[in-house]
Amino acid sequence: MFPMTPIAAALACVLCASAFAAPADNDHTPRNLLAQAKGLPAEFEEHFFDVPLAVRVELDQQFIGEAMVVLSRDDRVTLLDFTDVGDSRIKPDQRDLWSSYLKQGILLGSCQEQCPEQLLAVHYSLENSLVSILTEKAEHDDQVQRYHELPDGGSSGLIVRNQVNLNGGQDQDLGGRYGLEASSSLGNWTQMANVQLSRTGGVDDTLYHAVHGLYTQRELQGSFLRLGYFTAASEGLIRQPRSFGAGPDTALGVMYGSSDSLVINNPKPAIYPIYVTANRQGSVEIYRNGLLINSQAVPAGLQTLDTRPLPGGIYEVEVRLIEDGKITSSTQELIYKPSNWRHHDERWRYNVFAGRESKLLSNWEEQDNGDMTAGAAFNYLLHPRVILGMSARQVRDTLQYGSSVDWTVLDKASVFANVYQTENYGTGLDVQGVYSYGKGSVVASHNRSWLDTTRLYDTLPDGTHVRQRNVFVGQTSQSSLSLNHRFTQKNSMSARVSHSQGNTQGTGIDLGWTQRTELFGSDANWRLSLFDRPGSFSSGEHRNRGVDLSLNIALGGPGEQLSGSLGSRTDRQGGRDNNASLTYRKVLQEHVLQSVSATATTDTYGLGLSAMATAQSDLVNGDGFIQRSSFNNNLSGALNLDSTVAVGARKMVMTSQHHRDGAGMIIDVESDIDGIALRADDLSGGSAVLRLGRNFVPITAYKSGSVSFDFEGNHVPAASIQPARSNYHLNKGGVDYRKVTVSKTVTVLGRLVDPQGKPLKGHHIINHASRGISEADGFFSMEMNAGSPTLEVRSGNQLLCQFRLDPDNSRRENDVLMIGSLRCTPDTLADAAGNPETAG
Repeated sequence: MFPMTPIAAALACVLCASAFAAPADNDHTPRNLLAQAKGLPAEFEEHFFDVPLAVRVELDQQFIGEAMVVLSRDDRVTLLDFTDVGDSRIKPDQRDLWSSYLKQGILLGSCQEQCPEQLLAVHYSLENSLVSILTEKAEHDDQVQRYHELPDGGSSGLIVRNQVNLNGGQDQDLGGRYGLEASSSLGNWTQMANVQLSRTGGVDDTLYHAVHGLYTQRELQGSFLRLGYFTAASEGLIRQPRSFGAGPDTALGVMYGSSDSLVINNPKPAIYPIYVTANRQGSVEIYRNGLLINSQAVPAGLQTLDTRPLPGGIYEVEVRLIEDGKITSSTQELIYKPSNWRHHDERWRYNVFAGRESKLLSNWEEQDNGDMTAGAAFNYLLHPRVILGMSARQVRDTLQYGSSVDWTVLDKASVFANVYQTENYGTGLDVQGVYSYGKGSVVASHNRSWLDTTRLYDTLPDGTHVRQRNVFVGQTSQSSLSLNHRFTQKNSMSARVSHSQGNTQGTGIDLGWTQRTELFGSDANWRLSLFDRPGSFSSGEHRNRGVDLSLNIALGGPGEQLSGSLGSRTDRQGGRDNNASLTYRKVLQEHVLQSVSATATTDTYGLGLSAMATAQSDLVNGDGFIQRSSFNNNLSGALNLDSTVAVGARKMVMTSQHHRDGAGMIIDVESDIDGIALRADDLSGGSAVLRLGRNFVPITAYKSGSVSFDFEGNHVPAASIQPARSNYHLNKGGVDYRKVTVSKTVTVLGRLVDPQGKPLKGHHIINHASRGISEADGFFSMEMNAGSPTLEVRSGNQLLCQFRLDPDNSRRENDVLMIGSLRCTPDTLADAAGNPETAG
């Protein structure tokens, strides 16, 4: 920040007055600085040139920022720094470009040579205190750019994400999954690889392995082209029609489709919630295409699953509820996490693929190999509120058809419906609707299927066709209606009615009431639940009826929480099971463990215990839980681990940061300050804390942006960060590299004089950490790198003198180094060890 002198502040007050008094100038060519300064009083002219002035800077009439500049009598303007850019819409990389150009000190008027960014001219207006930059783009229509431009010359890099999911127990053999997802960038092509190892446990202890993707992809404006080995599923759609039966296997071929929906998945919940009703404390395992993708612990009662960690898109998953180490229910659910339709004038979204069904390094026996496969799917924007979907594909010699409609009936009401059919399998439909009003929402859903699998056959190794063992003919359906209503800011209720036919028969009712209050001086939540649900294995096939009262209270310490419950339900033999639970949870700060919790439950069978924890280190993050059943005292648990390896610019790093935005930046932090912590903020939304050594920051692919660096926390040390900001532009899978240096600084206060001892004003004093300018009386103040105590003095493009200071022999007042007068003579250029004179 460059402070204004009192005279410079007074000068700003007379600028407008002198402008009104000046005669009208019909010459459209801007006058030079001397001509503009003629209207100033003589005593102000001296403080107009070669001193810091506050101005407004515009680029083609668009605001860049407020800045401090220096004007010289030879019609030269030199930028010191931008002081306020809060209201600017100019991109940071563009601002950095013009900042570097203006800091060189440039002549006003038309640009004659070395003109960046099609520069035409630079002008200064005394009347408006305005520096105007004019380029050839000024007369062009400012159209909103619809597509990101790919990086010039492309990018390079490799990002490998490793995921481990384990689960097991005393009555459940160890099972789990290891997944490797790799993305790389070569030029403007992105390469993807997906390798999976899976073991289900139990009777089948086979270690299954397969490569699910190995392809290269090129992003075009509005479309993408994929070549190689991939899962033949429809991508690039906004609303994907649902299909029925076996999913498509991997194929070797080509895929082409819309690309504006190929976005990086954000941790957002699904639009339609997924419910499970656990009779006892247990866990939920979520499978996609037979692979475990998430595990969650759930308490007893009606619960909604956390769908934020799940990938985006519209797809089916299998949800298994496990109680006391045994699977008590298994349901097929639809994850609905679509992207928004971006451009309403483009009414079609599409995806087509063709190839040969094949498997690579796979021991999945049911996976087909050798047959041709093809498919197509389309979305059509019939109306801004209505999206139609159609799909057809061939999977294992079987045709699958699907259709969908997504209708936003009102601003607060929407309906999504599917009708689908598969040859030799059956027909199905599902409808889901949401209505939101001022104090709540209503969610209704219905799905029904007509199945006939008598004509499905398995192929034996010798080529013989045999009918499948699990033949089903009949209907299955499930309907539900949910209501959430908020009476006041502290009182709300929920209700859900469901009816099932098929494997589960009957009607279920759940009612809940929640109140926020204060208890013992701490915030607390009460919840009362009443339920009557169809019978299941864990309730002895009797209807499960009961009540549950729970209390959640924040303890005195930060991040501490205590909760408890009392209730009654149906036990395994159909009798009454009175139960209670107590849970303690604590969120930890600046620790490998992010949070820990412990739960004790008591019921008819005895005492049950469970513990959960989430952790994050520099190399890996994860979560896990362990449970002891009150029914048989058996132990069970699960563990989820996630880590990323990034390679780029001949550098490598292993990190717990996930490349959620498609690309990354390796950053080495060097500093002469121990224990320094920085914050790296990607202006597109991502951020990370940087420590000394090697770090990784996820950044946005395709989009040109910048990462800014600042100190973490409120206690900012006397230090400078070089560079303070770094620009990037990477393809998906690209990895860039930067080095950031943090150096101790000291505030220097001195006076610049000529060989005769007269003050030198308007001279630039430059150090590694910052730069300043001498005032009319020769005084200056600036930040200096404590490890490089050198100063350069420049006027225009000419280096006049330089000094090497000795901070140990200079007078200090608090954090300010008083260096006295510096005599600027040419001989200091030959001997930089000049000794400053002490001001008398």
